[in-house]
Amino acid sequence: MERQKVHSALSRRLRLPAYSISQTAELAQTRPQTRPQTVTRWFVGDHPVFATAKEPRAALSYLQLVEMAFASSFRSLGVSLQRIRRAHDYLASVFKVEYPFAQLELKTDGLHIIKELEASEERKSTGMILADRAGQEAWPPLISDRIAQFDHEVNLAMRWHPRGRQHPVVVDPRISFGAPVLESTGIATWVLRERFEAGESLAEICDDFGVSRAKLKAALQFEGLQAAA
Repeated sequence: MERQKVHSALSRRLRLPAYSISQTAELAQTRPQTRPQTVTRWFVGDHPVFATAKEPRAALSYLQLVEMAFASSFRSLGVSLQRIRRAHDYLASVFKVEYPFAQLELKTDGLHIIKELEASEERKSTGMILADRAGQEAWPPLISDRIAQFDHEVNLAMRWHPRGRQHPVVVDPRISFGAPVLESTGIATWVLRERFEAGESLAEICDDFGVSRAKLKAALQFEGLQAAA
């Protein structure tokens, strides 16, 4: 019972509006065309990519943020909006999930969106399906960099390394209300930015928070600042 309560609370948190349109565009940061207007158009408009948002919103949820990140990567790899929309609808219908790009582990070969199949009684070996072609099988996929940025838990993309695993900034909806933080510290990058913009030196900030100079500079660069050496 207690585990169900925790899961229910987490599920609600993942669906709360927490990221502004501009922040979503910045975090997705895959191609120059991914501007706030693009995010709005993909969620709301005459032909939205995602049918999960019914009306314009000031902020998107973590699950919607993840979906936008994957869609941006698919676009940068040459997947058309039509294929993205088709894959999203197909995966949502077949796997009975509301946010398939966030709830399923996907792959791409640069042309199609691919879902890996597990072996079953009917299927003696694993394989791939082209989600944008109604389940047509495909062999083998090329795993995109975006997919490698996520850690999956309980069938959800729960931990995101938005600038790659080599970068110390992570986004986890369970930490600091989903704000980007320095890995293993829980310190929001915006807090470090504000301290630096207030005139504190790198040494002072490092001492106060117990972080290395390299991680602090990475966090400030993530926030759009270039710290002095």
